[in-house]
Amino acid sequence: QVQLVESGGGLVQAGGSLRLSCAASGSIFSINAMAWYRQAPGKQRELVAAITSGGSTNYADSVKGRFTISRDNAKNTVYLQMNSLKPADTAFYYCNVEGTSYSGRVYSTFSSWGEGTQVTVSS
Repeated sequence: QVQLVESGGGLVQAGGSLRLSCAASGSIFSINAMAWYRQAPGKQRELVAAITSGGSTNYADSVKGRFTISRDNAKNTVYLQMNSLKPADTAFYYCNVEGTSYSGRVYSTFSSWGEGTQVTVSS
């Protein structure tokens, strides 16, 4: 099994910054894509940013130029640096990790979600 532990959420004023972290652990053979999603009250979960194993990134239009996703492959960790935060960024942020895990000699793909961390931006 693969577990994800997120950290870094909190309350910040508009214009401020936060850095989210998500560390994956368990029987991990390899990790492919790592991503951050968010869900605001009454809204659907949406993709915020994603990064491939090769380092290619993809961002939601609403966060381009303000958020930066990065990863540390040695630590199986993905980060989301959030700058110039706006009240509209207020949401529960979840990380998602996809890859291959193992159990003995059996390898299988996985897609794991973290429990989420609250980000609140005050105006």
